[in-house]
Amino acid sequence: MESLINKLSRSHRDCPSCPSPKVIHSFFENVLGLLFPDFATESLKEPVQVAEKIEELKHKLSQILILNRHLHKGEGPEIADAFFQKLETVYDLLQKDVQALFEGDPAAKSITEVIRCYPGFYAVAAYRIANLLHRLGVGLIPRMITEFSHSKTGVDIHPAAKIGERFCIDHGTGIVIGETTEIGNHVKIYQGVTLGALSVDKEDADKKRHPTIEDNVVIYAGATILGGETVIGRNSVIGGNVWITKSVPANSKIYYQAKMYNPVSSETETYIIKNEG
Repeated sequence: MESLINKLSRSHRDCPSCPSPKVIHSFFENVLGLLFPDFATESLKEPVQVAEKIEELKHKLSQILILNRHLHKGEGPEIADAFFQKLETVYDLLQKDVQALFEGDPAAKSITEVIRCYPGFYAVAAYRIANLLHRLGVGLIPRMITEFSHSKTGVDIHPAAKIGERFCIDHGTGIVIGETTEIGNHVKIYQGVTLGALSVDKEDADKKRHPTIEDNVVIYAGATILGGETVIGRNSVIGGNVWITKSVPANSKIYYQAKMYNPVSSETETYIIKNEG
């Protein structure tokens, strides 16, 4: 027991300024509640109340960053100020995401339903907030935000991924979007999609390892797209359960087609590529 006590004591001494997950999760949910009253725990009906809430959250973020200087190179108050200065851009992007979700899902009865009920919206909101912090040079905290969302929604989006406007995640569960993924505008992704990396060595971690998805692409459930050199061309449709490690030209349709077992060729399946350009 004494050995365990000493090990734990040393562990706590070595981690005096680690940001608490609870603090980070609380900050994120407060920001989300500021942007969307559907998630708020208090009503901010007057402009002065909104302004006061922004100042409160700005102070909280500033204190988190001051206490965790090892996670960024700038000054905490300056980063916090920049975050809230740029938050309007995040809000405008999320409004477009909500509209894309509503328009893209016949089951959606209202914008309110999308905001309150759709895990895809929650996951994208967490990503966009975390991505802003990432672009401001903050380490670890953005990942804590997206992993908190991952635990709630089943959608795993790395905060460093680059995602354009009107991004639509339908159903959501099981989606993985890797660190160096690039996604264009008007892209729709269904459950179980992986935008991942081919096996790479640790020393290649800074290279582009994940695919690029161009504008107006739809990726159906269970599709796996891997590799940093893999590009899915604009206006393409990727069918369910396909496995892609090579680029696909624009205006293509790719889908899986099962075959009857042929004892001569041993083929039981194939992928069909149809270009409609």
